[in-house]
Amino acid sequence: MDTAHTIAIEPLTAEAFAPFGQVIETAGAHHYPINNGKTERYHDLARVELAGVHARPLISIFRGQPYDLPLTLAMVERHPLGSQAFYPLSERPFLVIVAPDEPDGPGTPRAFLATPGQGVNIAMNTWHGVLTPLEAESDFLVVDRGGEGNNLEEFNFSTPYQIVLAD
Repeated sequence: MDTAHTIAIEPLTAEAFAPFGQVIETAGAHHYPINNGKTERYHDLARVELAGVHARPLISIFRGQPYDLPLTLAMVERHPLGSQAFYPLSERPFLVIVAPDEPDGPGTPRAFLATPGQGVNIAMNTWHGVLTPLEAESDFLVVDRGGEGNNLEEFNFSTPYQIVLAD
């Protein structure tokens, strides 16, 4: 049997994540006061993408069970008809695993550690791992696509990857 490839976890930054979507965070975001100065609006933090018949945005809460590291990554998925945004409702870290699209499926994955105050919007048709909270059960506000059509593709790696903390 083949030995798993190893992927080191990277810090989540807007620049590093740009090929896969947007980082949702207030740091450095365009913002302005509203509601008579009592509220600060952090504006247009992610690009919601919807395609296909009768597409509509969905707002959900996902409750994820924690994963341990190192993590074995055997499968990724993508949504060809819409983006998928995840914003944690707790102060716990989570992993974001994404992979570039190559002619025969996903390329080598990358793993990012989202810290408190960070969420992500995974671009339409981008290969990604499943929701991966760390430390404890965690809730996430999720914005994705509803409507007709198949909006899920899965890919199983012939050789899994091991996701590990960077040295």
